[in-house]
Amino acid sequence: MTTSGVLEWRSDVDSTGRLEPELVERYRRDGFVRVRGVLDRAEVEHFRDAAERFLEAHRSESLAKDRVFTQLVNVWRQDPTMSELTLHPRLAGVAEQLAGIPLRIWHDHMLVKEPHNEAPTEFHQDRPYWPHTGDRHSLSAWIALVDVPPERGCMTFLPGTQELTGFRPQNLRDEEDLFDLDPSLRWVPRVTVPLRAGDCTFHCSYTGHMATPNRTDQARLAHVAIYMDAETKFSGAPHPVTEPLDMTPGEPLAGEMFPRPGR
Repeated sequence: MTTSGVLEWRSDVDSTGRLEPELVERYRRDGFVRVRGVLDRAEVEHFRDAAERFLEAHRSESLAKDRVFTQLVNVWRQDPTMSELTLHPRLAGVAEQLAGIPLRIWHDHMLVKEPHNEAPTEFHQDRPYWPHTGDRHSLSAWIALVDVPPERGCMTFLPGTQELTGFRPQNLRDEEDLFDLDPSLRWVPRVTVPLRAGDCTFHCSYTGHMATPNRTDQARLAHVAIYMDAETKFSGAPHPVTEPLDMTPGEPLAGEMFPRPGR
């Protein structure tokens, strides 16, 4: 911290793109980890400006038709600057260190909590929503493009819940839904992770998590790159990403729609 009380920028990723082993161990133990300074200050400004322009042009296309958040999917396919972020080799390198396997992009999405939206995103897992089979691991990189303190809609995690599989999709607007599936989760300690712009949380797709409401005057602007096992196949279940692709069950999720990032 500087003498003025302003936090200095710092990164948990070294000049070769490597993380400290302790952060990898923490991710594999808890199912999530905060990685500071994945983007430097110039990158944050570059990508935030592009995200704000894209949001202004496409806000009406949000898949979320309620007040919880604005959700724009596969932004990387539509905007060259945001594609740089989704396919960023530093992000992909960290994700593969954490997962321990080769990965592909499943999709990205911009998740925006508008100012004073007052709506939490309730506890849920990501993986039950996805039409995947034959996969060993999947995870999300949740990138803060603005400072995200608790009052602006940061993430809260349930450590260790990455071991819970087989649940149906949960309702993001029902605060009881995940806990109805497993009442013991009510007593799991909850870890809230504020982020500075350029910081990132990586969480396993089975880790229970939620986001607080945005009670501030500034939009919470987050970009999420979602990674899946490079060997993942299509299960046949419906999903907005695969619906236009005319895929058959058992077909690999590969090719230009699901690239190896950072390559």
